[in-house]
Amino acid sequence: MSKPQIPKPVKLIIGFFLKDKDLLKSISVRLVEKFGSLDMVSKWFPFDMTDYYHSEMGTPLFRRIFAFNSLIRREDLAVIKLETNVLEREFMQRGSRTVNLDPGYLSREHFVLATGKNYTHRIYLGKGIYADLTLIYSKGAFQALPWTYPDYAQGPVVDFLQGVRAKYIFDLGGARFAENPIQAPP
Repeated sequence: MSKPQIPKPVKLIIGFFLKDKDLLKSISVRLVEKFGSLDMVSKWFPFDMTDYYHSEMGTPLFRRIFAFNSLIRREDLAVIKLETNVLEREFMQRGSRTVNLDPGYLSREHFVLATGKNYTHRIYLGKGIYADLTLIYSKGAFQALPWTYPDYAQGPVVDFLQGVRAKYIFDLGGARFAENPIQAPP
């Protein structure tokens, strides 16, 4: 018989893409207000793997990824996704998003993103949000899966996440949780 176990806390990751890099400061301030200080920040990555967002957001699009200092509980991911949806709405212009925020978490064994869209490989978390198993850690590296978004499967993004994973493992020694538990938006 298996015994239920509380999993270790995980590293909050928020990837985002936008057209106007000048929005970075405003977005960064709002994310830090909501989720605490930044631990690691990626360089800019081109976001050209799909044209799905071009009609809404324009081109070219650029991706950046933030890893946050405090560790979170896995079960908080659904509420965090709802919080980032609120932020996306705050930055909308003329009914269109100017930023797409992709919250997720990184653990020793995998990288998971939150989404509001169901699919065969996604697990329901609650509050209308699903967990998308995006990358698994195997044989000393993150591995893409058949459904991994192409921009999360590319070398520079995976390399950044490898560095975040190393820092996360170090952080587990002190296992810092966010000072305030994540609350559902009104």
